[in-house]
Amino acid sequence: MNRDVWLLALCQALLNTGNVLLVSVNALIGQQLAPTAALITLPVAFQFVGLMAATIPASLIMQRIGRRNGFLLGNLIGLGGALTCLWALQVASFALFCLGTTLLGVGIGFGMLYRFAAVEVCRKGQESRAISMVMLGGIIAAVLGPNLAVYSRSMQLGVDFSGAFALLAGVYLLALVLLLWIRIPPMPREQDGSARPLGEIMLQPRFLMAVLAGMVSFAVMNLLMTATPLAMNRCGYSFTSAANVIEWHVLGMYLPSFFTASLIRRFGEVSLMKVGAVVTLACIAVNLHGQSEWHFWAALFLLGVGWNWMFISATSFLTRAYRPAEKAKAQAANEFLVFGMVTVSALAAGWLESSLGWASMNILMIPVLVFTLLALFLLEPVRREAEVGARSVEVS
Repeated sequence: MNRDVWLLALCQALLNTGNVLLVSVNALIGQQLAPTAALITLPVAFQFVGLMAATIPASLIMQRIGRRNGFLLGNLIGLGGALTCLWALQVASFALFCLGTTLLGVGIGFGMLYRFAAVEVCRKGQESRAISMVMLGGIIAAVLGPNLAVYSRSMQLGVDFSGAFALLAGVYLLALVLLLWIRIPPMPREQDGSARPLGEIMLQPRFLMAVLAGMVSFAVMNLLMTATPLAMNRCGYSFTSAANVIEWHVLGMYLPSFFTASLIRRFGEVSLMKVGAVVTLACIAVNLHGQSEWHFWAALFLLGVGWNWMFISATSFLTRAYRPAEKAKAQAANEFLVFGMVTVSALAAGWLESSLGWASMNILMIPVLVFTLLALFLLEPVRREAEVGARSVEVS
């Protein structure tokens, strides 16, 4: 892999470090500041509202000003969000904290496009490997994020958890420096007659399968991950124990990236998406089996592995659903749909955990995953037939 892919991987690592840091503290801060229990995860939800709101503009802005300048802009917005959260904690303002997490979400929305940028700077035929390499940056985040969260508790900044956002601001500053060294080619501009309407792109079986796997993998993972620190807190576990469980979860999310690309080459994206859904069902089975620290640890690790195989496979699968001139709008549509569902899951996490309970939350995810598996099985022959027909028309 070339230097630019490695630099993008480091930027992704810093982005994910910030995300893990947020996961470790956001729900607990919500518990301190929220006026009611139902609003505990509202700051997390606003983070994903910001992410969802940024998905379409981020792709279109990058088409106009370039990938690197777009990533620089996203990191500056994220830095503003971290400083706003720091201020909100100092004045104990729940509304201001939600504004800060919204800005953080916007910054993350720009950063989620690192994986597509890796495809653009790698050699032809190495797309799935480039995506996996960028996602490997999460291994750094798995170790660094929770440990920064624990370390931040000892920082003397006047208010609990303030240190976490001071460190988060430093993470965004470091990413800004790295981005100055990256070279990314300009994105192709859409020309008259060179691109299909968005509706036609989105109705392709390949696009539908990729979006469905991306939506379900990220939404289910986010729902259970966000609720885990709350569930562990109710069971009497310490903040350090919850941070360690999140650390192993993030390792599960990114360690498989060492061989996910090889699995895709051998078995194909669709097969790996199906296996990822089955692994996520195994996570739910462990959660329903008990609530010891070992159960939380094992379930969250499996949840990460299932997400990795579904999400990376879906991303790789999607890259062949659009032409170069269609890249910006196709990627924007995918990100909007995926993170729109993630936003719903973030908003629902606190309410579901506090009102229905941990076990009921997990049971609700079973039909979602079963539906996804059935859809992938049923759409695959339709996808093959449609693409064979399209190639025949092009040849003739």
